[in-house]
Amino acid sequence: MTSPHDQPLPSDAPQEAGQLWAGVVRTDITPTGLTGLHPLPGTFSGVHDRLFLRALYLSDGETEVALVSLDLIEAGDITPVRERVERELGIPTDHIVITATHTHNAPRIADVSPGALAHAGGPESFVYTEFVYDRIVGALHEARSRARPARFGVGAGTADVNINREEYVDGRWTLGQNPAGSSDKTVWVLKFESLDGDPIALLVNYAVHSTVVLGTGEVSGDLAGAACRYLEESYDGGVVALWTVGALGDQDPRVNIGVPFGVAPTERQKSRAYAAMEAQGLIVGAEALRVADGIGELTHAVRIGAGQRTVACPVKAGQDVMETMKQELVDSVPLRLALVKLNEVALAGVSGEVVTDIYRRLRHESPLARTLLISIANDRIGYLPDDARFDRPVHSVNGCPIARGYAEDAIVDGVVGLISEQLRAGR
Repeated sequence: MTSPHDQPLPSDAPQEAGQLWAGVVRTDITPTGLTGLHPLPGTFSGVHDRLFLRALYLSDGETEVALVSLDLIEAGDITPVRERVERELGIPTDHIVITATHTHNAPRIADVSPGALAHAGGPESFVYTEFVYDRIVGALHEARSRARPARFGVGAGTADVNINREEYVDGRWTLGQNPAGSSDKTVWVLKFESLDGDPIALLVNYAVHSTVVLGTGEVSGDLAGAACRYLEESYDGGVVALWTVGALGDQDPRVNIGVPFGVAPTERQKSRAYAAMEAQGLIVGAEALRVADGIGELTHAVRIGAGQRTVACPVKAGQDVMETMKQELVDSVPLRLALVKLNEVALAGVSGEVVTDIYRRLRHESPLARTLLISIANDRIGYLPDDARFDRPVHSVNGCPIARGYAEDAIVDGVVGLISEQLRAGR
């Protein structure tokens, strides 16, 4: 494992209540064998760039939380490893948020929740899952041991890299580019540094699918990985950049030079795809760096709140479900919601690919102006469109496992409820 901090502090070092402590670790999770690990039709032919796990540990002297970002297409029901972290480290299960960057050129891990719409992995996927679980637990052990007194701040910018992908062409809805469609271009940045001003971590939140190099057949962190590399190299390796996906359910990269499955890409096609990946990663990464450099108010005085809830939502089985997906015949599917609150900043996790209009409603109704949404948090059950979208047979509706009239309210009301609970508790 690697970390920018050379002098780890013992995990039992005394911590003053209300003082932020932060520790971070980046570690390689690139699979050594590629057979059976492609999450979509096809086979990985090699590795273009490495995959990483980035783990951030935070404490205010009373409450501990853990945030983990994985360079993977998705993590299914991640409950087993969160329970293991609680057993081995004592960090409560509902204080742990694990998310994937959603690069489509990387494996998936964990089981598919009953009723969810997701591609289940084979035997090799479950072997790789255990490998990643071990790395998650080890990374959080190390991140906590390296925790130091810290301060944090938050800022926001914009990047015109994402674009609505639900396009109406020739009398039907398809995946394409819809400039008139909803699109949230906010680049959120949480900056963590030591009390001496040494950088520790940047948490970046942006809404886009990492599908620029889809079809090249090579393992890659794609756009998200390129953005994180840009940020980490900008600090000469002295910072760890955690990528979290926002409301990406209807958002593609503006420049997408993927190669169709079943078609062997030429070297020219691959070269253009990777150039587009690096360019768009640079745009988002450079904006995140600009925002981070402009955060002037950082505080070491922090109250951390955390909580989670699961809402059983009726399934949409047999109603316009994607043909490529197999949905277990159950009555309901678990929608998992998570919250990590740092003072007046809320990180709201949702276990699916949330669309833009749900996030806009959440930001409007949230009691905290700085409410960030993290899709694919602690599970990935499918797409989560707003209720109005069910009038159109778009991709996000066909890929939604939940019946109309439930997901939108469950997300907004559930997250607002979690935030309100923490506010009432004085967190």
